Amino acid sequence: TPPFPLPPNSYPHPIYNDQFQHLLIYNAPKESSPHVIFVALNRPPKRNAIHAPMWVEMHKAFTTLGTNGDDIRCIILLGIGKAFCAGIDFTDSAFGLQDMNNNDDESEADVARRAMSFYPQIKQMQHAFTSLETSCPLPIIAAMHGYCVGAGVDLACCTDIRYCCDESVFSIREVKLGLAADIGTLQRLPKLIGHSSFLKELCYTGNDFDAVDARRIGFVSRVEPSVPSLISKAMEVANEISNVSPVAVVGTKKSLLYSRDHAVEEGLDHVALMNMSGLMTDDLMRSLLKKGGDEDVRFEPLLSHSRL
Repeated sequence: TPPFPLPPNSYPHPIYNDQFQHLLIYNAPKESSPHVIFVALNRPPKRNAIHAPMWVEMHKAFTTLGTNGDDIRCIILLGIGKAFCAGIDFTDSAFGLQDMNNNDDESEADVARRAMSFYPQIKQMQHAFTSLETSCPLPIIAAMHGYCVGAGVDLACCTDIRYCCDESVFSIREVKLGLAADIGTLQRLPKLIGHSSFLKELCYTGNDFDAVDARRIGFVSRVEPSVPSLISKAMEVANEISNVSPVAVVGTKKSLLYSRDHAVEEGLDHVALMNMSGLMTDDLMRSLLKKGGDEDVRFEPLLSHSRL
């Protein structure tokens, strides 16, 4: 039986799941959702707080899924157990907080040297989450229940679509821990919901906000009354995405992300360069046939990414 909240008929991916210890990679039920896959944070005793090994695994997962010709077309991201993600696991010594008062040779180095030593780790953590945008070509739906705080919000900001339960609780909690959020919330969230007074209140206070506020400000687009209905809605939308041209979907994700960070004219040039080849796809005719009522139309899988 799959662990909660994975749906009953989901099953471990025969290749990917065995590659990870702190993530579960499950196929959605094949009969209803053959192109959908679940990526589940899997540290339920810690409410899926992210430690160094999980961070490494997330980077590996999201630079792999959708690039191997496996015909996955949409990913649903969730957390096993009672919460989506409780943020960074600060008890992990890899983050260096346990060693601040040590008297070993490294801790006695001057501030500049210690800062230069720590900088690459912050960048590695940032790159792991950014891989959801830049390395994974597929749309990612975050289905969040329970707590989503700190790094959990950082992670959710990197997904394409966000849903939650009515009991979900969110927090940009870093200021209450004595630091500015540095894994992406302060950079991405204003572009998702605007530079509102309420956003700055949340960032400056670290206070919780609930599902009603998350929906009101546009951080999530749906609020469901239960975890099963949350997963069901995520699968429904993932199936809709999977039933249109994967060439069109991947191109749309690339264009949306590029346009977010560039001027309108640059975004128009970018999509024009993509579509001068993208419009040559057979999926155009297939889409017209499908729109005309031909239920037998199928879109071919994307090819495996070429690598050295």
